[in-house]
Amino acid sequence: MERKLVISTGNQNKVKEIKDILSDLNIEVVSKKDLGLASIQVEEDGDTLEENSLKKARELSKRIDYMVVADDSGLFVDQLDGKPGVHSSRYGGEEGNDSKNNRKLLDELKGIPLEKREAKFKSIIALITEDKKEIIVYGECKGRIGFEEKGKNGFGYDPLFIPYGYEKTFGEIGEEEKNKISHRSNALKNLKLELARLLDGDSR
Repeated sequence: MERKLVISTGNQNKVKEIKDILSDLNIEVVSKKDLGLASIQVEEDGDTLEENSLKKARELSKRIDYMVVADDSGLFVDQLDGKPGVHSSRYGGEEGNDSKNNRKLLDELKGIPLEKREAKFKSIIALITEDKKEIIVYGECKGRIGFEEKGKNGFGYDPLFIPYGYEKTFGEIGEEEKNKISHRSNALKNLKLELARLLDGDSR
């Protein structure tokens, strides 16, 4: 029997990405919107990415008996003691204002040479099974913060983040290439391993 996995997001691009990665598993992937639950909104006020992702997943899991996943991600800059971190989306003071966030980050790193602008994107995915077991998976991508925004692809800090092994930012390399190495794709690969184990356990 095909099992159902519900994603706690309204972002259809994220839904598509997860569907693509899990396409060879015997799981139907749907969004909370598909189940008429789009109105469920959770304030992401946790101190860690883990807390935020679990909070979102638990809120949805209360209402349904399917598997649920929720994620949270952030940019952690070594020179800034891990900031913006869990506050990445509102670092500039306004939730989701990419240009303000990027401007503040560049201001904070003014005068710092490239070799000391080390950073990593981290992604946390919380999975709650039908029997309410909670599983956390991680993914990260390391790199450096550039001196100016470059590229129109992606969102958030993508135009500033230069992953190791590349001369270009996430904003320049394009979605397909980014999805091979990004923090979220690495977390999704780990999610896939966990789901495969769950399915394998059921089939025995």
